[in-house]
Amino acid sequence: GQIIPERRFVEAINRQAYQYEMGDFPTEWEAWIRKKRNDPPTIEEILKNENYREEMKQKVKDASEKDKLLQAKEYKEGLVAEPVHTHVKGHASAPYYGKKEPSQDPTSTASTFQPGSWMPPGSGSSHNK
Repeated sequence: GQIIPERRFVEAINRQAYQYEMGDFPTEWEAWIRKKRNDPPTIEEILKNENYREEMKQKVKDASEKDKLLQAKEYKEGLVAEPVHTHVKGHASAPYYGKKEPSQDPTSTASTFQPGSWMPPGSGSSHNK
């Protein structure tokens, strides 16, 4: 009186089963194996979906190129400001963020504290307080 669930599997022809990776066989077959669909896919369906995916890739590529050309035109005409390129010098949690030489002033960055350094009187980088 026990109901045994249906088992679906693919027999490996040219490789061992453990050598298969995601995307090695069509997604339609994978959906059937994982019981996301009731009927196994036909060759025509697989080819139709594959052609559709290729068409979509081409359309996306064309739209992307068209958008890049439009952006370049807008930059040239001054309608849109070009994005600013920033240069990262360090990280905010670094104890010496943005400093190249010791300072008389104490520094506190994130969870670290760096006491001020003693500078001899009359040195070039010191300042009077």
